[in-house]
Amino acid sequence: MMKFSTLTLCAGLMVASYGLHAQLANPQASQKNQWDLKFTNGIAAQVEDKIITLEELRKEVTPLIPQIRMNSRTRFEFDKNIAIVTREILQNLVDRILIIRDFYDKGAHIPDTYLQKEYDDYITKEFNGDRSAFLDFLRIQGKSEMDFRDQLKDDIIVSYMRMQSLPSQTAVSPKKIEEYYQKNKSRYFEEEGVDLSMIMLVPIAGENPDLLQQTANEIIQKLEAGEDFAELAKTYSQDDQRDEGGDWGWINRADLIPQLADQAFALDKGGYSQPIQVEDYIYILKVKDKREAGIKELEKVRGDIEQEITAQLARQAQQRWIERLRKNAYIKYFLKEAGGMRSSPGTMQMKLGANGADS
Repeated sequence: MMKFSTLTLCAGLMVASYGLHAQLANPQASQKNQWDLKFTNGIAAQVEDKIITLEELRKEVTPLIPQIRMNSRTRFEFDKNIAIVTREILQNLVDRILIIRDFYDKGAHIPDTYLQKEYDDYITKEFNGDRSAFLDFLRIQGKSEMDFRDQLKDDIIVSYMRMQSLPSQTAVSPKKIEEYYQKNKSRYFEEEGVDLSMIMLVPIAGENPDLLQQTANEIIQKLEAGEDFAELAKTYSQDDQRDEGGDWGWINRADLIPQLADQAFALDKGGYSQPIQVEDYIYILKVKDKREAGIKELEKVRGDIEQEITAQLARQAQQRWIERLRKNAYIKYFLKEAGGMRSSPGTMQMKLGANGADS
């Protein structure tokens, strides 16, 4: 079933707007703010008869400011990141218009009953059905209910059309899986590891250390008598995995402190250790399974490879579809940060100036 979705960006492009420049730049340096108020009515791009304004673009970029604080270490890096994200967002806005136009060109429509259901479901999911809270949220966003409904409809259309562009699900041939595996073997390297369970004993403040050792010895005696390690972990262990029977899953050597790693990787499959004292704590380890370092066998990754090939085919199909929409549309980019983005044949790319014209 189609669900409400919002515009998303690649994680690597999650960087933000010019608002951070002042924090990254030399205090003595001066540079024109590209989001200056006099440009808020400027044009970033034209798609057929639709206009994308600088204000629309600014609203998309501004919320990403906190991320750029973490991702930009220098002024140069910031400038590079802001150019990347601006192009990415602008292209998404252009593509969104093209996708919606393609939907209507095909004579499609969204039933009012379906739109109303999605509208009600959104309020239920995000606001626990509290309509007053939802309306307060819209007021803060500076939107009306009609604005929200229009956005919701567009989101549904974009989601639906992207799904329609996907190729039909067909089985990936064993030959393609084998070829992919051979070309990408390095991706399936795994380090030496152990499937580890652990009992950790923590001293109580003021408790005689000998009592903790006695508890450890009691656990060892029960293990030697054949009692289940997982049940003993649930009873005695004092770590986060106690309720899971002390199960920590597959662990690489580097994941453990040296005192524990040496003991764990020296154990045979199914074996358990004697009590290991590390400062004030005592550990008892069990190795349920072991693996050597190396490339995973094809059969172990066949399912993952099939999913990856299917995802690649889907991305390629969507890209061909989007490229076709762009090719057949009139698109003009005005924003200089879109310098690498091509306008439609016969249109002219312009730099940003007052109201979108050359300065």
